[in-house]
Amino acid sequence: MTNADITAGQQAPTAQLMTHREILEVLAGLLAALFTALISSTIVSTALPTIIGDLNGSQTQYAWVITTSLLATAASTPIWGKLSDLYNKKVLVQSAIVVFVVGSVIAGASQNVPVLLGARVIQGVGMGGLTALVVAIIGTIIPPRDRGRYSGYMGAVMAVSMAGGPVLGGAIADGLGWRWCFYVCVPLAVIALFLLQKTLHIDTTRVDGVRIDWLGATLLTAGVSVLLVWVSFAGKATYYDWISTESALMVGAGLLLLIATVVVESKASSPIIPLKIVTERTTALAIIASVAVGVGLFGATTFLGQYFQTARGYSPTEAGLLTIPMVLGMLTGSVGSGQLITRFGKWKGFVVGGALLQVAGFLMLGTIDHETAIWVIGVMIAILGLGTGMLMQNVVLAVQNTVSVHNVGAASSVVAFFRTFGGAIGVSVLGSILATRVTDLTAAGFAKLGIDTHTPGGGANLNLQALPAPVQDVIRVAYGDATGRIFLVAAAVAVITVIAVCLLPNKPLRTTIDLKPSAADEEYAKV
Repeated sequence: MTNADITAGQQAPTAQLMTHREILEVLAGLLAALFTALISSTIVSTALPTIIGDLNGSQTQYAWVITTSLLATAASTPIWGKLSDLYNKKVLVQSAIVVFVVGSVIAGASQNVPVLLGARVIQGVGMGGLTALVVAIIGTIIPPRDRGRYSGYMGAVMAVSMAGGPVLGGAIADGLGWRWCFYVCVPLAVIALFLLQKTLHIDTTRVDGVRIDWLGATLLTAGVSVLLVWVSFAGKATYYDWISTESALMVGAGLLLLIATVVVESKASSPIIPLKIVTERTTALAIIASVAVGVGLFGATTFLGQYFQTARGYSPTEAGLLTIPMVLGMLTGSVGSGQLITRFGKWKGFVVGGALLQVAGFLMLGTIDHETAIWVIGVMIAILGLGTGMLMQNVVLAVQNTVSVHNVGAASSVVAFFRTFGGAIGVSVLGSILATRVTDLTAAGFAKLGIDTHTPGGGANLNLQALPAPVQDVIRVAYGDATGRIFLVAAAVAVITVIAVCLLPNKPLRTTIDLKPSAADEEYAKV
């Protein structure tokens, strides 16, 4: 390939600069698809006990309904990202929507748990595609200087879907039935499909001699899957301890597979994850920051809902409504910071400020117990939401600002991958810490009542209403007093985010979609 060919290929996207109205039309379809995918992962949480009970599933299967989707999403995200750098992004995002719709229909029609698990894998593959491709397309059609404005809209959609899913899931499960938790996503996905067909127009810039590194993709998927399976079940009494032979074998196997991935990727002509992009300072620091952002995004919503229901006695719908302050905080943080970044062209202050607010929010939540006033918790989660909203998309923006448009898909998907991976690990580890603490506090409470039992209080399907009132009180107090500890752990992880974003190079946002031709040639030649 000659320099003229490269330059011509990189100038093609620049000719497609869109007006504000055209961008909003495209975003309507992209964000509708992203909203559908994200809400499908949270809408199931409150309906899951009903689903497993109706399908006569076991406790192991209960956990796997969530785990399989996370595995498929995390493992497929980098692959979709690489494909977006090689093939037409419009066709790919429409394909991801179709995959997601097929998975949703099969999940809603499932008559047993194995079929449901298979459907969740299909859904996860589609969700991985939407997660990677929506960000990649935004990076392809909007210059970084203007991207903060539109990335804020994306952050708002993520906030509403993550926090609104449990509310909607509880209402649907109680009303229409749990199958509609899957079916309700289909019409919106179909609408997004047709909107994108009408509004999104992206030319394909093909590069001769490029092929997919399927060996690297297979090793990456296997390594990630083994580690996610490990963190999903480690520390649970019915499986194995964090420090055990099983843990050592699974961690060892996962790490060996990932090391093999690095070796293969370093020699591949067209790697799934270009190592020279990942090891670039901005991307490497953004990856570290994204792990903690994942803990904040997934962990807070997961355990706050459990706190409101188990410790404070609220219904699933009420628990979802009580998370609205966090939703408003995330909306304000993502949309507000995006607008200000576009106006002033400065991004680092907002990212650092968001990281500090996230630490503050976690530290404050670390003080809650079973008697903390609800309005106080509302203020705490609003601050947490504000910080998370300022971080989520602006970290991705910083990465996109440093890479060629040819590599924006791979770079963006890597950050999204680690956010999902960090969230999965964070939820599992924090859940194990919570279960252990609840067990200790419950045992102490039972001892005061003169009850000699070693039954832990952390069962996922524990029906408190069927227990005597004194026992209910012990378990509610245990959950309420134990929850603060996991947020203190999350605060310690969030400090790592502060350090990482402070070290990010404060590069000015460029006003062109691609790097300058000379810089683009150098960047592209490295990969």
